[in-house]
Parts: sequence; C-alpha cells; structure tokens
Amino acid sequence: MANNSTSAPKHGQYLSKTTSRCVAGSVAAMDDFVVTSFSLIEGMGTGKFVSSATFTVGGRDWNIKLYPDGIYTEHKGCASVLLYFLKGAAGARVKFSLELCLVDKSVQVATGRGWFKFIKKSELQELLPPKDDSFTIKCVLTVMDDPHTQDVSTSTVIVPQSKLHQDLSHMLKTGEGADVTFSVGAQLFPAHKCMLAARSTVFKAEFFGAMKERDDQCIKIDDMEPTIFEALLYFVYTGSLPDDCDADGSNVAMQHLLVAADRYGLDRLRMMCEAKLCQDIDAQTVATTLVLAEQHHCTQLKDACLGFIASRNMLGVVMKTDGFKHLITSCPLVMKEILYKVAAAGSE
Repeated sequence: MANNSTSAPKHGQYLSKTTSRCVAGSVAAMDDFVVTSFSLIEGMGTGKFVSSATFTVGGRDWNIKLYPDGIYTEHKGCASVLLYFLKGAAGARVKFSLELCLVDKSVQVATGRGWFKFIKKSELQELLPPKDDSFTIKCVLTVMDDPHTQDVSTSTVIVPQSKLHQDLSHMLKTGEGADVTFSVGAQLFPAHKCMLAARSTVFKAEFFGAMKERDDQCIKIDDMEPTIFEALLYFVYTGSLPDDCDADGSNVAMQHLLVAADRYGLDRLRMMCEAKLCQDIDAQTVATTLVLAEQHHCTQLKDACLGFIASRNMLGVVMKTDGFKHLITSCPLVMKEILYKVAAAGSE
C-alpha cells in the first residue's frame, strides 16, 4: 500500500496550532469649516489663506486652508481649498473628501487632498444669498493605520463598547419605571426622579430638597416649548443632543435650549449650546444672540458676537436688523463694548 503524506501523526506525537490575523484599523471624523462673509476676505491676494481650527483624527493634527483668490496665479478666479497635515505619526494612509455646502445643500465635492480650483468665484457669488454670503466646507477624513499582525491566542476577549447611553435612552423613550411626569404645552413626558436629581442640582432640590414638591406626580413646565424640554431630557439621560435638535438649520432652537440648560443648572449642555451658537453666527441673528450671551453670562459667545459685529462693514448691516433694536432696549450698556470693539478693529 502506498504511503500517504497526510496521514495522522504516529503514537506519541502531538500537533500544535497557532492562529494570527491581520488587523487594519481606521478612524473617521467630520469637521465643519464655517466661512462667514466671504465678500470680506475675497481680494486678499493669490496665495493668501484663512485657516480652520486644528482638528485631530487618528492621533494626527490637520486643518483646512481656504485661498479665496486661489493658491497660485494660474488659479486666479477660483477659490482653492486644501487639507494640510500638521503633526503626528507618519505612515498612515488617508481617505479624504471636501464638500461645499450652502443652506445645507451640497454644491461641490472634491476628493484627494482638496482642489486648487475648488469652485469659480463667479459661480460661488451667484449661489450665495445676497444678505448672508456665508457657507460651510465639510471635511470627511478617514485615517487608516498600517496593517499589523496580531496573535489571536494573546487577545481572545473582545470587549464591546458600552451601551449605557442607548439603554438609558430606551428607558426614557418607554417610560418604564417612571415616577414623575412633566406637562409641557400639550405634551406629557414621563421621567425618573433619581436620574434627574443625579444630573441636575435644580431637579435634586425640587424632588428631594427644600424645594421639594408636595406629592405631585405631574409637574407643569411653563415658558418652554415641548421640543426644547424633550431635548433637555434626552441630554440628561444620554449626555448628548438628539440628531434632530437643530434640524431646521437655524440657531433659534439652540438659543432656547441654552436658556433651559441654564435654568436647570446643566452647565455642560449650556456650553454645548454656546459652542454651537459660536459656529453659527450671522448678521441676522448676531444681535439677539449677543443679548442671550449677556443675560446668561456666556463669555465666549459674547466675545464671538462682538468680534463678528466689529468685523469690516458688518456693523451697518447688523444695525438694520430687528434684533439690534432689541439689543439696544435690553442691554444698552453693551453698545459701549460694541463701539470699543469696532474702534479697536479699525486701528489694527
């Protein structure tokens, strides 16, 4: 009988088995670069740029540079947009896309590291609204680390990501175990006293302290829209904002949510709203946003509003808005700060 080379091992012999796998990881993130008043930076000159803030993806720092008059002379008449690697570990592969958005509508997309001729300025001017020539450059960046071999025998336990926020969100949505109900407008919101008290000192005092309600199981909330209170509850349970919190693209919802956060002592939520409002300042709403910042002691938001108003040729536009009339009536002392800021900007 012929010998078989794949026959079983002889008596006394043992087979050993090892397993390894190739692991290729990646990290993806999105950064929005909001450009306000493009007409004020147009004409800077070829090679001149404005830069986004530095953002970190995959342990590496990046930023986006917009060249309003093109990066080189041959690109005159076009705006250039490019991604720049600043610092961090080398050797990573990058997938990258840029997207120019006007009123939440994509009008131009670039791949690679950006485009020297991202968009013609004549086309951009036609697309921009006449009263607010602002737009957003969306950067979607994926950083892929070099693949490496991993010995499976030394790493066999894969720990899943925490689902705590999902579980708490489900508990809020179903109302299971709720021991208090809030009446806001025409809507009812069941909730859990212990959860609210753990997250807010105001709720804690209301339920368990000197401000404790009698034994009411239903508490009426005045002067607040149901959608705003719903977003506030969602933050209390999850630490984040619902996806549709600012679906209309305006900053009105963020303004109301900031007021609600301040009312219930939710400092992180208040700062999240403040950061969002800093990114969405425009000529039509900057005055009302400044009033809000002054009344709720939002220092960074106030500085951002003053800086926007003091920028070139902006004060006259803002003064024509209804919000500016409200500003003069509500916070007359802020006018002194505006004038000082405008004077300081003019002397630079």
